[in-house]
Amino acid sequence: MIAIDQLLIIEDDRVLNKLLGNELRRMGFAVEGVGNLAAARDYVAHHEPRLILTDARLPDAQLMDFLPTLTADYPVIVLTAYGSVQEAVSAMKAGAVQYLSKPINLDELELEVKRALRQAALQREHQFCKERLRRDSQRTMVGDSPAIREVQRLIEAVAASDTTVLIQGESGVGKELVARAIHDQSPRASRNFVALDCCTLQEKLFESELFGHEKGAFTGADKLKTGLIEAANGGTLFLDEIGEIDPVIQAKLLRVLETGQYRRLGGVKDLQANTRIVAATNRDLARHSKEGQFRSDLYYRLSAFTLRIPPLRERLQDVPNLVEHFLAKRGFDRNMEKSVRPEALQRLMDYAYPGNIRELRNLVERAVILSGEAREIRSEHFIFESDAPARAGFQLSFDSEPTLDQIERQYLDILNRKYTGHRGRIASALGVSERNIYRLLDKHGLK
Repeated sequence: MIAIDQLLIIEDDRVLNKLLGNELRRMGFAVEGVGNLAAARDYVAHHEPRLILTDARLPDAQLMDFLPTLTADYPVIVLTAYGSVQEAVSAMKAGAVQYLSKPINLDELELEVKRALRQAALQREHQFCKERLRRDSQRTMVGDSPAIREVQRLIEAVAASDTTVLIQGESGVGKELVARAIHDQSPRASRNFVALDCCTLQEKLFESELFGHEKGAFTGADKLKTGLIEAANGGTLFLDEIGEIDPVIQAKLLRVLETGQYRRLGGVKDLQANTRIVAATNRDLARHSKEGQFRSDLYYRLSAFTLRIPPLRERLQDVPNLVEHFLAKRGFDRNMEKSVRPEALQRLMDYAYPGNIRELRNLVERAVILSGEAREIRSEHFIFESDAPARAGFQLSFDSEPTLDQIERQYLDILNRKYTGHRGRIASALGVSERNIYRLLDKHGLK
């Protein structure tokens, strides 16, 4: 059933009231007409019109006596036979969306009514999106375990300062979500939160992305480009997988942290950075710095405040809340509410989650798909890595002689599914760095 926009006309001239009502119904709207403010208040106490059209002078009230109370809840178009610039300005300041003089031009009326309804719909959609984003930001860290409550306490403690934060945790634990929570609870919340995955770019491209570049800095640099440090001015720059950056970039990032200054690639001018740095890593940077694999001075700068995110296996009591959270998000997308049977939920509670929250989310999303139109998700809908039959050796299969790229892609695809996107474990299996894994996944469209 298609909803019809309900309009309310407040007009004491019965003939005009009826004429406007008939015309608006012809346009496809549902219309109710009343002759005074008291009747209008009684109507809105029991109904919710999408738009109100009201005469400026009613038998029981003057325009500015009642207009602000109407515009607080509804879009309002004011109609008057005594139009004046001053009255129009007052009406618009009080929140009216339009002001039309009598006699009413019906073509203009239709145009303004449709415009007002369209604007109101956009405002409702905008408000809905803002509210959803607010709820999402407030529920960044889902769970009520002691481990997660401690993380939330530390976020609240460090958010108010400008201290550099190093977030440590395995892949898939939600390090970027923690970084966003720090930003959202900080005095910088109204400015940009800019994220950069340090695994994704080669050295020169990474430097250009982070610091920007001057025109002519390298082949193809045909114009000046501002970097992400500038984009995050006044806000927060999140550097994910900071342990992957090259020594040259480490030195330049250290200068930013120590002096607040940097230069664009190919530039000679020192620029000032008003940016809070939050970094994340799944590596043991303390050990790497001692072994010379990461600059110790940069490590000490980054680790001014260290925040460890526990793996999911250390907070299994949060699994039911996380499952409910993921189901609610998928239910919103599919317009269907689903629940998990108790024995299936217990099965989820008994698993160790090498891929952490990312793996649990993938399990839930697959279960939603496999359960089809059923309202309940059963145990068999959750497919764990351990459910796969054991195989002797490792086999790739092709219909004809494959190219090296085809072999690479198929093997990478198998490992990606086996380790549920856990880049560290894929890198370990292949004996390469996580940065190379990111590039390979991107190259073959497997991210």
